[in-house]
Amino acid sequence: MAMIALKAPNIEVRVVDMNATRIAAWNSDQLPIYEPGLDEVVRQTRGRNLHFSTDVHGAIKAADIIFVAVNTPTKTYGVGAGRAADMRYIESVARTIAEQANGPKIIVEKSTIPVKTAETIKDILSANARGHKFEVLSNPEFLAEGTAVVDLQMPDRVLIGGERTPGGEKAISTLVDVYAHWVPRDRIITTNLWSSELSKLVANAFLAQRISSINSISALCEATGADVDEVANAIGRDSRIGPKFLKASVGFGGSCFQKDILNLVYLCEHFGLPEVSAYWESVVKMNDWQKHRFASKVVRALFNSVADKKIAVLGFAFKKDTNDTRESAAISVCRDLLAEQAKVCVYDPKVPHDEIKHDILGKGKDDARLSVVSSALAAAEGAHALVIVTEWDEFKSLDYARIFAAMQKPAFIFDGRNILKLAELTRLGFRAYGIGKA
Repeated sequence: MAMIALKAPNIEVRVVDMNATRIAAWNSDQLPIYEPGLDEVVRQTRGRNLHFSTDVHGAIKAADIIFVAVNTPTKTYGVGAGRAADMRYIESVARTIAEQANGPKIIVEKSTIPVKTAETIKDILSANARGHKFEVLSNPEFLAEGTAVVDLQMPDRVLIGGERTPGGEKAISTLVDVYAHWVPRDRIITTNLWSSELSKLVANAFLAQRISSINSISALCEATGADVDEVANAIGRDSRIGPKFLKASVGFGGSCFQKDILNLVYLCEHFGLPEVSAYWESVVKMNDWQKHRFASKVVRALFNSVADKKIAVLGFAFKKDTNDTRESAAISVCRDLLAEQAKVCVYDPKVPHDEIKHDILGKGKDDARLSVVSSALAAAEGAHALVIVTEWDEFKSLDYARIFAAMQKPAFIFDGRNILKLAELTRLGFRAYGIGKA
């Protein structure tokens, strides 16, 4: 919404939420999320044509286009628990729109949702329409956290799905015109509703599949003496494969990949496709296995025991340049190490200390063996091992000679993102390990 406000100054954009604390943060100098470049965009547009408010009902009445961007987490209860998307917030918003609408509206799905969700929204809207006309579009987001602003400024594509009716085509054209303020027309793809909804799930599933695939090969590389980076480079030179998302690591995280794959698994089961369901579920299983394999590698290297040993974990966000910790590999790694009775000390440059403890232990819980510090050196002080779980740029240029001097000996380092030069670390005295490297 901030980018639309920036690129289309003639369009008034209202971002509304019932959470007053969240809206206050968006109106403050300290935005509630960290995203490179976002502060500048918000500063340029806020108060001009970008407004943050808790007046949900007033915004619905005033709007011509309503973007629905609520959470769609994986269900934790009932039918489809652990796989299906929880659609309660989507349904709630649809009912609120129907109740407050005072004229025709274009409703745009921005949340990641299962295919056929538009049917649910249309059903609720039509049952409560009170004579008003609604058109429902699908406009999934393909930006990546950490590069979201650049992704929005120069998108690979903008996808808009709608019904192939006169009203649907007109609504599609209206939304196309919004993006056409800065996106070339040949990058704006229009499809039917179901193709658009499914494309988002499939895109994330394919990207996650590539990560799980190269991570499975990383285990084979370690067993055979091959180097996974060299293998990835060799196969990535094939134009049919390409180099992207072939970086072996401790595992993928974030709010989308696992949730969307599990949603796809549930859809395949629902439509009677168990073989397809099992295929995509294996992507998630491989990712989980990679996280546990990494933690097990730490234990094995430290003489099969980390009990009462201090392990410094560098990085907690699921990737660099974000403070998002959802499904972060660090959560699994820290829990596994704590289960082995290790003393775990975590440092991340952007994630708040309380959030780290909450994600690992649960709300309101504490564990004397878990600590959070404000620098990498503090984490490494007296540690037996250093474990890198997030690829923050600052970790590439740390004073590792100083860190080595501060650690217990032998000093171990485990690079879960393959961002360090292991040979140089070995010369400093470290026993250094990477992913997919013998």
